[in-house]
Amino acid sequence: MKKAALHNLGCKVNAYETEAMQQLLEEAGYEIVPFFEQADVYVINTCSVTNLADRKSRQMLHRAKKQNPDSIVVAAGCYVQTAGEQAGADPAIDILIGNNRKHELPGLLAEYERDMQAGKRVLRREVVDINDTGAAGGYESLAIRRTAEHTRAFVKIQDGCDQFCSYCIIPYARGRVRSRSRSDLLKEIRALAQNGYQEVVLTGIHLSSYGADTGDSLLSLIEEIHKLPGISRIRLGSLEPKIVTEEFARALSVLPKVCPHFHLSLQSGCDETLRRMNRKYSCEEYRQGCGYLRNYFDHPALTTDIIVGFPGETEEEFAATRRFLQEIAFFEVHIFKYSVRRGTRAAGMEGQIPEQVKAERSSILFGDTEPMSQSFAAWYLGKTLEILVEERIQLADGEYYTGHTPEYIRVEIPVFEGDGQINRVVKCRAESLTENHILRCRPILTENMD
Repeated sequence: MKKAALHNLGCKVNAYETEAMQQLLEEAGYEIVPFFEQADVYVINTCSVTNLADRKSRQMLHRAKKQNPDSIVVAAGCYVQTAGEQAGADPAIDILIGNNRKHELPGLLAEYERDMQAGKRVLRREVVDINDTGAAGGYESLAIRRTAEHTRAFVKIQDGCDQFCSYCIIPYARGRVRSRSRSDLLKEIRALAQNGYQEVVLTGIHLSSYGADTGDSLLSLIEEIHKLPGISRIRLGSLEPKIVTEEFARALSVLPKVCPHFHLSLQSGCDETLRRMNRKYSCEEYRQGCGYLRNYFDHPALTTDIIVGFPGETEEEFAATRRFLQEIAFFEVHIFKYSVRRGTRAAGMEGQIPEQVKAERSSILFGDTEPMSQSFAAWYLGKTLEILVEERIQLADGEYYTGHTPEYIRVEIPVFEGDGQINRVVKCRAESLTENHILRCRPILTENMD
């Protein structure tokens, strides 16, 4: 039996596609082995979000070929899409598969092996112009039956992005918005529920655009998923702020399976910086969306991303971002230093910020936002919580079950009643909080839930 190894770089969408490609290879008769073992085929699902991501993609491709010079090395995904000529000239790569062609992996491998048997070793290239809707086609048909996690499954519902933020290469790597059919999605989620997954996380390149090309809508899809038996939690990936209208927040609030955990992409708390980024909302619109969620949910977890040191960011603009973050009081803020990405408008902008200043601003924001996380989690002390138990772990002071609340606060519960709690929803009471904002809880044994 031939052996295949896969390695994923980048986002949750990439991770989903890597798992789908793995299952395609399994169906084709391959044995899947860890990436750093000897294999006949190596598949690297690449990332191109930054120049550093490009470099990491090349490094992993070269490492694969070094591990077994006789192997077939497959470069798939965004790096292939944005740097096709460079990738095509790389002697470490045998097959190039761009986005929207990953489902063709088994067939391309078979063709390449036939060429090798005939004494030929010719680069196989399956890369289309991702922004040519005719050539690229619609949504690529990929699906999973299981994931590496035991309780939570990420489900890709759309691809592509039409936003063209000035710092972002992704629209050029992923193409325009393409939505997955509702029937295909529901079929996959039913299968995941039958395989024991209780929580689904809806993800995509630009999740809020789901249905923009088909006349469907994200809200309508969520309402349909909510009806499916076996699914106890629906969690949403990153949302654009403007999707959160009062109607949207109200409609979600009456769906008990929807987790009150909302990641609203911000990037800057200054309108002038947002304008240069070509973001499509103002701070006031963002503020309104957060207000709607807090009006309709008891204590929702609001999380976000921030880019510091964007070209032209003055001390006054940075100060405005600091004030805005304090005002909103997020549960978590993911802080990124602006990284120049070739091929984007921002790369050529005046006012590039020195790396030392970016590092200083990043450190300041981390200091500002860490107490917010502690404060948000501390609100739950003394309260009864519902936890989806994910795994059993060994810590210095004993064994614990660990999992997350619907708000995605990590929880640790001393092991009780053996191993039977994995992938169960249990009730517990929050008693203490670690410095990493993890809640330590005790189980409420008489109220545990199936």
